[in-house]
Order: sequence, then C-alpha cells, then structure tokens
Amino acid sequence: MDNLIINEGFPLLSFLIFLPLAGAVILLFTSSDSFARFWALTITTITAIGSILLVTGFDTTTAKYQFVEKHEWIPQFNINYIIGIDGISILLIMLTTIIMPFCVLASWKYIQKRVAPFMVCLLIMETSMIGVFCALDFVLFYVLWEFMLIPMYMLIAIWGGPRKIYASIKFFLYTLAGSILLLVAIIALYLENDNSFFIPDMMWQSYSFTFQILVFLAFFLAFAIKVPMFPFHTWLPAAHVEAPTAGSVILASVLLKMGTYGFLRFCLPITPEATFAMAPYVLWLSIAGILYGGFTALAQSDMKKLIAYSSVGHMGFVTLGIFVLNPQGVEGAILQMINHGVTTGALFLCVGMIYERTHSRELSVAAGVGKYMPWYVTFLAFFSLSAFGFPGTNSFISEFMILAGTFKFNIFLALAAIPGAVLAAAYMLRMLQKIIWGGTNNPDQSYLVDLSFREIITLTPFLIFVFWIGLGPQPFIDLMHTSVANLLDQLHNSQLQEVAQLVVR
Repeated sequence: MDNLIINEGFPLLSFLIFLPLAGAVILLFTSSDSFARFWALTITTITAIGSILLVTGFDTTTAKYQFVEKHEWIPQFNINYIIGIDGISILLIMLTTIIMPFCVLASWKYIQKRVAPFMVCLLIMETSMIGVFCALDFVLFYVLWEFMLIPMYMLIAIWGGPRKIYASIKFFLYTLAGSILLLVAIIALYLENDNSFFIPDMMWQSYSFTFQILVFLAFFLAFAIKVPMFPFHTWLPAAHVEAPTAGSVILASVLLKMGTYGFLRFCLPITPEATFAMAPYVLWLSIAGILYGGFTALAQSDMKKLIAYSSVGHMGFVTLGIFVLNPQGVEGAILQMINHGVTTGALFLCVGMIYERTHSRELSVAAGVGKYMPWYVTFLAFFSLSAFGFPGTNSFISEFMILAGTFKFNIFLALAAIPGAVLAAAYMLRMLQKIIWGGTNNPDQSYLVDLSFREIITLTPFLIFVFWIGLGPQPFIDLMHTSVANLLDQLHNSQLQEVAQLVVR
C-alpha cells in the first residue's frame, strides 16, 4: 500500500466511472429520441469536464497511484473495489472521456431507430472503458473488461451494416477467447499471491521463470487479440466496416488501447523475465503487423477497410515501442496510443459523414468531392497527413520517438519498420487524391452539401489535438514520464537481480 495516494476528498474517479452508467439507467425509462440525444451529450460532456480535474490535480513528480479509492466488495474472497491512476492511465482516461461526446454528436442524424438504446450502449461502454484504466483489483478489472463486450456487440449487431451479425459474433468470440485466457492467468496469480487480487502486490514478485512464461503467454494472447496484433487481427476489419460510425470511433480510439495498456500494466511488471525472453518474438510480430497493415490498406477501395487495416499497422508501432523496453520507445508508444485515437477516430468520423451523403464507402463513389465539399476535404487532408506522420502533426512525434527507441535497441529492427511509414504515406495520399480530385470519370457530386455546423464542431477538437500534440507535446510527455521511468527502472533492476542470482548459483 506504500505506492498508493489515498483520496480523502471527493471520489472523482468513481464519479467519472459511474456517472455514464447512471445516465444509461435513466435512459431506460424514456422513449424520446431527442431527449436521449441531449441527455447522452450532457452526461458525456460532464464526464469529459470532470476528467480535466484529474489533470489539474495530478502530481507528475511521483509514480504512485493517485486518486485512490478502496472499499471492501467480497471480503471472503479478498475482492475489493480499488481504483487509482498513474501517468500511464491518466492519458487514456482523458482520451476516453473527450472522445465520447463527439461519438454522440456523430450519431445525431446517423442513428434514427432505437436511439435511446443506442445511447444506453454508448454510456455503458464509457463506464467500462474508464473503469478498466482505473482498476487496481484484478476481479474488478476483469468484470469491467468483460462488461464492455455486450454493449459493443449490440452496437454492431443492431445498428451495423449488411453483415452485422457475422461481424458482431466474430468480434465477440475472438475477444471472449482472449478473456478466458486472461481469467486463467488471474486465477493463477491469485493463488500464487496468498489469495490476493490486488494488482500492485502482484508486481515485481519472484515468480519462477516457467510460471512467468505461462502467465505471459496467457496475457499476450488476450491483449494481442484486443490490440489486435498480426495474426490475431482478422476480427477488426469486419467489426469496423459493419459498425456504426460511433462504434468504429470507440473501437479505434479506445478499445484497441485496452490491449496495449494491458501489456504495460501487467506483462512488464508481473512477468519481467518472461518479457525479456519473449520480447524479440513480439517485436518481429509488430514489424509483420506494420508491413501487413500497410500493404493491405494500400489495396483497399473501401474507405473504412482502408482505415481499419491502417490501424493494424499503427498499433504495430505501439507494440514495437513498448517491447524495445527503453524510455523513448515506451513514451512514444503511449503517445502513439493517444495520437492514433485522435487521428483514426477523426478519420472514421469523416468516413461516416461522407457515407451519410452518398450511402457508400467506396472511393470511386466519393471521387472528386473536393469540388463541392471544401470544408470536408480540408479536415480530411489534415487528418490524412497526421495518419502518416507528417512533421508538425501529432503522429510524427510519437513515431519519431518509437523509431528512435527502436534504433537504440536494434538498428535492423528499426530499418525493417521504416517501410511501414512509407506505406502509410502511400495509402493515405492515394485516398486523399481520389477523394479530392478523383479522375476523368467522376460520378455526379453536385447534390452534395458541405459540412454542417454540427459536423464542423465535431471535427474541430480533433484537429486542435493534431497540432497541439504535434507542435507542443511536452505537457503530454510530462504526465507519463515519471511513471514510465519508474516502470523501466524496476524492470531493468529485476533483470539485474536475476543475473546476480544466476551468478550466485
């Protein structure tokens, strides 16, 4: 308990977690579409504003968990409600809460049927996502991790596209399979730690190497499916293509980050020896994902599929940065998680806006819309530049840090990753050229209208973050720096201790 700063004031984290759930409960008793929209927007906006208080009260000089709340839950099994945040989780909570109001705005006209149940699903999702990034008890973490599956399944299965049943079942089965392995690892750690589910107590313990390898593999498969890493990625394009716009934004911006957060929160501190042993394999899988995602995105004619496969490549950079196990790589990976959430979420919003007008996601149908939608293509151009890491945009900073960390770790690994950045430029510029100018046989686009005020308001904050992080990333790096430094110091100290024990033997 020495690494906890107990919150003795207003329970801010519990407020952020349960406010969306309370809002969802109230929506169960209404059938008014307009009330459901305004209520969901109000609740998500209040949650976003509340999360800003986390930043203002966060101490960047300590690696301890802050805003900690602890209450007994099921005492006979030593299961407690314990939540807290550090520099790794605070940015992901901010990303989640800030994204959600714009998911509501993006659904304002897109969702016309069963509006209240749709908003209920969004609010329940927000509760589960914030809770996952706060949980310090493994049972609480697992309940919230699983809690997310049902509303996401419903978002795809009820409000999705023509193949929504296939996509929703595939998403559910893949993630459930990973969750079962996660549960096995949790039970093993519970038995190994004197029947305790308290996550910080499980970190930096002297587990046997065999035990660490088995737990690492269970963790890895659960989190790799969620990321998703190559070759566990096949559920993602189907889910993205069939999901409504808000579902795609939540998937890309937040849900994928739950997997990479799991690597940082559990694999590194709980199984450090196994992490060092398995890191080379994970790194080369990351390279495979970067290249596979890039080449596959380059071949797509469906805008949603193109962006979905680009996520495989971008998340490959995140896992690459994490497992080079140095400050530049890990900090770059966390920043890339935020940047991917901002940029890819914005791109999915752009796809949803053009789909509402043309009822198609094909590049050939959207060819040449720049003539009639100048505001739209302006936003799309900036987000596309960000997606391939153009200097001055947010993704450039994080990819530069990841590649710098990778060069420090292994020059051949870094050289293998560089073509991924080139491929990103190729497929994003190809999409941009097609949509803005098209070719000689563009379809008639004269019926199109440019972005409405609501749509401009939806996209503008994303553009602000693209340039804010791109031109002034230091505040974001400062939030995570102490926690990352502490994590890596303890990780490398555990390796030195293991070497010393081998020498003694």
